[in-house]
Amino acid sequence: MFAYITDMLADEDCMDEPHSMALTLAEHDKPADLPDYIIDFITDLLESEIEKGDADAMNDLGAMYYDGHRGFGQSFEKAVYYYDMAAVHGSRQAQENLGYCYYYGRIGEPDYMKAFHYFALGAFDGHLISLYKIGDMYLNGHYVKKNEKEAFIIYNRCLETMTDEAAPFAAGPVFLRLGKMYLNGIGTKQDFMNSLMCYQRAEYFLYNMVQDGKYMYKKSLLAAINGQQKAREKLAESITDKEWVFE
Repeated sequence: MFAYITDMLADEDCMDEPHSMALTLAEHDKPADLPDYIIDFITDLLESEIEKGDADAMNDLGAMYYDGHRGFGQSFEKAVYYYDMAAVHGSRQAQENLGYCYYYGRIGEPDYMKAFHYFALGAFDGHLISLYKIGDMYLNGHYVKKNEKEAFIIYNRCLETMTDEAAPFAAGPVFLRLGKMYLNGIGTKQDFMNSLMCYQRAEYFLYNMVQDGKYMYKKSLLAAINGQQKAREKLAESITDKEWVFE
């Protein structure tokens, strides 16, 4: 790691882009935690860009505190502080991140009105995570009137507009939700085969997310695995006891 940093510091192009350098260091040697001196160096690099009004640097530092991985101490208060700052400077991603903070009550009680506001801003700007969270709000009746069919439509809309860039972050949670809806007939007719396929796709994407250090999705990954078993059991029940006839 020390040699790697030395090479970066010797590269004049890298020194002209401290934000890019910070993100490169944050990805180095994943998923192991970074040593404290690297954490401090990354923070200093981002803070130097924040002082220049870089909204992306504000959001990225907030995200590191929100996730609390790679050795960063998790602090939702610090995350919201930097997200707020970035949102004021026009960062749509930061607005989406604030939606998460208010939806899950990261710094107090959930505030679904604020969550819907920030998710709507992101969804209108093409952020698929914001869009599926709007679906969650219709599914659960948070701030808006509960409408399971509308949630089902929104989740499918996410898949219809899914891009290769968004898939690693959004596809797993969306497939997981659709797997449960098909399994239990929520917002649509029960369809155990589609349920199984959605759970399988969810497992693939969620496994990659966890492997990439997003450990908060471990429960979702387990839900995708368990959902497959439930779907298989339902499919097995639909097979009659009659003997198979081969021609």
